Amino acid sequence: MAICIIPARGGSKRIPRKNIRPFCGRPMIEWSIDAARRSDCFDKIVVSTDDPQIAEVAVAAGAEAPFLRSAALSDDYTPTAPVLADAIQRLGVPDQTPVCCLYATAPFVRAEDLQAGLNSLKETGARFVVSVTTFAFPIQRALLRDDQGRISMIDPERILARSQDLPQGWHDCGQFYWALAKTWQESDKGIFSEGALGVEIPRYRVQDIDTLEDWARAEIIKEVLDRGDNMA
Repeated sequence: MAICIIPARGGSKRIPRKNIRPFCGRPMIEWSIDAARRSDCFDKIVVSTDDPQIAEVAVAAGAEAPFLRSAALSDDYTPTAPVLADAIQRLGVPDQTPVCCLYATAPFVRAEDLQAGLNSLKETGARFVVSVTTFAFPIQRALLRDDQGRISMIDPERILARSQDLPQGWHDCGQFYWALAKTWQESDKGIFSEGALGVEIPRYRVQDIDTLEDWARAEIIKEVLDRGDNMA
């Protein structure tokens, strides 16, 4: 089987208490825990947090919180990989065990997405398997805007290229990442280094949630999606 590790520190600045703030009637982290439980992928679903209240909410939702993460791994600049490596070491996870990092703020992730990620890891031997989606507009046509409002193209050589002739751009969904336990502990090259594989998530189920505006938009999308699922 596999292990799910959900990083969820308590010090969110832009949206205070983001990981357990009510989202569509439930603490945000519950949506991720519920998807992990329904996926049938995991022997354990573990929340790595420095916050006792988050740990309490996680346990009530069906996850485990067997330790509190150190302050040194809980500030605004801590990357994901060291947090996963710390949890793997604390839990004594064997090197060849598939480990999924599932973010606490991923209310659109579905059980089948997690299953697809695990299957890809097993079938391809990829170093990392990452949830990705497409940009809605050609990234080669992106603009820069300076402090005075002046704009310039990022890639001016493509100014006359037709949109359909430009390669599709992709970005990280910020939902989940699969790798073997050993890979997480040796991930100094980064998640997106050579050997990573992308699992496609449709754009309508992807929303970065960093501001209150993001939060409101995500709740609207979630309500619409759930209404559609209930009508199916």
